[in-house]
Amino acid sequence: MVKWLGLTAGGVLGTFARYFLSGFIYRIFGSHFPLGTLVVNLIGCFLIGFLAVLAEEKFLLGPNARIFLMIGFCGAFTTFSTLILETSNLSKVGENLYAFLNIAFSIVLGLFVFRLGVLLGKVI
Repeated sequence: MVKWLGLTAGGVLGTFARYFLSGFIYRIFGSHFPLGTLVVNLIGCFLIGFLAVLAEEKFLLGPNARIFLMIGFCGAFTTFSTLILETSNLSKVGENLYAFLNIAFSIVLGLFVFRLGVLLGKVI
């Protein structure tokens, strides 16, 4: 039950943080370029990298803290940070081809299925 509560609380906080931070950036700099999303994604990448070291190398985060911070907060703040963490983990164990494919497939196939969704939405 503690895991579910941590996951939920982290997710809610990450969602709010993303919404307010990206909105703040857009209000200051405008929306001609998706700077709010870029800033959120870069902060998320920094945070999940920092937290991964605290958890995996320094053993300062227990399982419940990892669920709250890394899966809940960072996962809701930006899934891009998880993509980067998983790609980095593949590279760390020498799976560089899989790391490249993870990035390439995520972007190329993501755009493709996005367009399929747009097309389906227009047909319906």
